[in-house]
Amino acid sequence: MSFTRDAVSTDGAPKAIGPYSQAIKANGFVFISGQVAFDPATGTLIAGGIEQQTEQVLKNLSAILQAAGSSWEKVVKTTVFLKNMAEFGQMNEVYGKVCKGAPPARSTVEVARLPRDVSVEIEVIALA
Repeated sequence: MSFTRDAVSTDGAPKAIGPYSQAIKANGFVFISGQVAFDPATGTLIAGGIEQQTEQVLKNLSAILQAAGSSWEKVVKTTVFLKNMAEFGQMNEVYGKVCKGAPPARSTVEVARLPRDVSVEIEVIALA
């Protein structure tokens, strides 16, 4: 039995800051590592609150999906990590602008802390 497994990388999203890939394309799926609201050009956290951070996260994910030959229409599952569940409504409103129609399955969890104290991180599984 053979399988494929290729790393996906793009300058349109922040570089990996550890021993992981932006995404892995494997056997018809794309597994995208959690993305946070870093500007890919500067590597710094963008200014603003949960809405602005969610917008940047979704832009970063879009760039990786495109680099992998996929799109939001092919996303089957997302996981959203929030620093504060009280900001769920604001995150959900921004998220809903990208994930519409038949939105993917999703889990949203509140976590004690995220990298560099960001407010939101989102990971994605999509069809290639």
